[in-house]
Amino acid sequence: MKKILSLLIAFHCGLSFSQTIALQSFATGFTSPVEITHAGDTRLFVVQQGGLIRILNTNGAINATPFLNLSAIISSGGERGLLGLAFHPNYAANGYFYVNYTNPSGNTVIARYTVDSGNPDIANPASATILLTIAQPFSNHNGGSIKFGPDGYLYIGMGDGGSAGDPGNRAQNIDELLGKILRIDVNSGSPYGIPAGNPYAGVAGADEIWAIGVRNPWKFSFNRNNGDLWIADVGQNNTEEINKVTSTQAGLNYGWRCYEGNTAYNTTGCAAMGTMTFPLAVVSHATGVCSITGGYVYTGSLYPGFAGKYLFTDYCKPQIGLMTSAGAVTYSASFAGNNFTTFGEDKNGELYVAAINNGTIYKIYDSSLSVSEFDKTGFTIYPNPATSEVFIQKSNENYPTDVEVFDINGKLLLAKKTGNLEINAISTETLPAGLYLMNIRTNLGVTFTHKLAVE
Repeated sequence: MKKILSLLIAFHCGLSFSQTIALQSFATGFTSPVEITHAGDTRLFVVQQGGLIRILNTNGAINATPFLNLSAIISSGGERGLLGLAFHPNYAANGYFYVNYTNPSGNTVIARYTVDSGNPDIANPASATILLTIAQPFSNHNGGSIKFGPDGYLYIGMGDGGSAGDPGNRAQNIDELLGKILRIDVNSGSPYGIPAGNPYAGVAGADEIWAIGVRNPWKFSFNRNNGDLWIADVGQNNTEEINKVTSTQAGLNYGWRCYEGNTAYNTTGCAAMGTMTFPLAVVSHATGVCSITGGYVYTGSLYPGFAGKYLFTDYCKPQIGLMTSAGAVTYSASFAGNNFTTFGEDKNGELYVAAINNGTIYKIYDSSLSVSEFDKTGFTIYPNPATSEVFIQKSNENYPTDVEVFDINGKLLLAKKTGNLEINAISTETLPAGLYLMNIRTNLGVTFTHKLAVE
């Protein structure tokens, strides 16, 4: 046990090891994907801007029949279309899910639908209940994301209504729903209720408002571990911004149009600067960005180098940023040929990203785990992450004799005598997705430890 504890200490210290963001093509054939989410099971649901919701399975296969087709009731193109999807926290029992789309009049609609009672892969198109219809003065800045927060309420990101510079100053107007983060209770009221903690509930201002002063919060998300709200707000001329606050902070003013990022934009009639909440980080347009695509804080188990960091990208600059909670950023290499418009998170916290221009869904992984070479042993261990098995290949006279696999708590899960001096296959089919320690004992009696990810 002493040996195992020392290995675990080394392992936990190693959680700060360097990471390399890489992409693996997971599925192709989508048309203008703008959202990826899950319903609490292994399926991914991919929203196409033109009005389809399609199911993507764990093997990368796409169901031939769409989950839902709303193309006949939406206006699509530019920044309009079917833009958001969120499954009720109790979806397994009630079958409710919610969509954000632009209707033929150009207005934003938030509606509830229900899954078909006899087929979990098809929704009932006749089950629509419209919760909100919000007039849009222009065709752009429609927002997109809708998410259930850790409090069980539905959050809705609304852009400022469009054109340049928020000409109606709607983002600062507390009587308008545009330029806001809204929060509603879909479990009470008709068609919805107002949570008691909303800052303008029962007083001057629109009851649905949770926060004001956003320009176009195309993507926002909640950290599944601590509930923090991350908002990626698309900028005007100079900067893209990322905001992070605790999910309990109601009534914040994120500054637009008074400020773009940290810089004054149009302060006429604005409240004092000290009343504003400024971004955790900004990205200058001088670096080649133009429209930020927010993602998620990584809460999965396969890639410890990503743990607790926020991933984001940009429509015009196909790099993926990895941001700490303090705002420090490292970037991937460029994934040329992609216009990224959305990230996705599966039920295990693993992340995906989609390109609207080529219809590809990519799985995000840490390529520093892909193949490990041991200079002292001459072994090559691959693939890593593993799915059904991992191979240990000999490349000199030093060969493995025993392999043990432990979970991160030091529990022995697998032990095997290796019977082949050249290459050995170790089955991982019985191991749940996660991170493990693999001890390899050599013919010289020396034991080496290797980190193994299973997906």
